[in-house]
Formats: sequence, structure tokens, C-alpha cells
Amino acid sequence: MEIPGQAKSTNPENPGQESEPRIEQQLAFLVQADKLKNVLRRTLLTDCSRQENSAEHSWHLALTAMVLEEYASAPVNLAKVLRMLIVHDVVEIDAGDTFAFDKAGNATKEERERCAADRIFGLLPTELRSELRSLWEEFDEAATPEARFANAVDRIQPFLQNRETRGGSWLIYNLSRDQVLARMDPIRTALPRLWPRVIATVDKLFSKRSA
Repeated sequence: MEIPGQAKSTNPENPGQESEPRIEQQLAFLVQADKLKNVLRRTLLTDCSRQENSAEHSWHLALTAMVLEEYASAPVNLAKVLRMLIVHDVVEIDAGDTFAFDKAGNATKEERERCAADRIFGLLPTELRSELRSLWEEFDEAATPEARFANAVDRIQPFLQNRETRGGSWLIYNLSRDQVLARMDPIRTALPRLWPRVIATVDKLFSKRSA
């Protein structure tokens, strides 16, 4: 329906098609998001065939949150958690996936990811930009029940992959038991019923390694 007095513009790539800036911004963001499929993580797939990418990781986190919500140590808004998990790694399109145990990489991670957030979320219309960026920041700060649960989910997913690959990236990168447990610690407080399984698995894998 045409609104009287409202000017139309055309899309230069498709003459005759009305140009709608909001839609174009949203589509541009979604095209950029596709690049997350090219960002490789250190974690192996459970069949050891290759490394997973960050888009696969984000999907698996969302599914993990849906399945494990009942074990959260505090009630959470699952819809908010899912939105948070879907956007939390979008900045890796520019910043790359920084390995948790890479000291040099982690020294510059905050600045690289902030610049990435400025550019990538900046593609969106103003209110969406603010909403999605705030979810990304909330995840990073881990100060709310939703963010703490999301961070625990972000640990339990690669934990399961490393368990299924008999140590996976933990062994490939020669990590110690203490390093692994420190990384897994959000599970201890936000998914406490799963923590004994984490301990048992880590102890079993590292006892075999030292034997």
C-alpha cells in the first residue's frame, strides 16, 4: 500500500524494485553472518573428521541450552539465552576465534572483538543494533543468570566433543588437568548437576595420559 506523500526509491541493482533501507540493512547483516561458517575453532567434531566452525558451534549451543535448561542453577529466560548464544560469536567474523589458552591472542582479544562489534552490529538498524550488541556484551560480562547459564553451555558443548574424541583438543594442545578444569568452571556454578561428570571425565582422561 502506497502512503500518500511518501517518496519511493529504487534499488540500483534491481531497477523497478522499491528500495527499503531497513530491509537492506538487515539483509546485509545476514550476508555478513554467513561468514561465520568459515571461522574454524580448535575443537574437533565428535567423529574426529575435522574442526568445527563457529556457526556450527553457535547452533549446537542453542540446542544444548534447550536440552539442559532444567539443570540451570537459577531460573532463566530461555528465549533470551538463545538469542545471546546465536550472536555471541558473530564478532569472530572479523576477530577470528581466539583459543582460550593463547596468551598472546587473548591480550588483544578485547580490542579486536570491540572493533568487530562496531562494524558488524553497525550494519543493522539502530534498535536492532543496540539489542543484539547488548546481548553480546551481556554474554561477555557473565553477570546475569542468563549470561552465566549461556557461558556454562559454551563450556559443556566443547567438553562433550573432547570427551567423545578421548581428549581431543585438550591432548592436541598439551593442556593440563588444571587448565581444563579452570576453563570448565562456569559449569560448576551454573550447571552444578553436570559438574561431577566433568570431573570424572577429566580425571579419567588425564589419568590415562599420565599412566
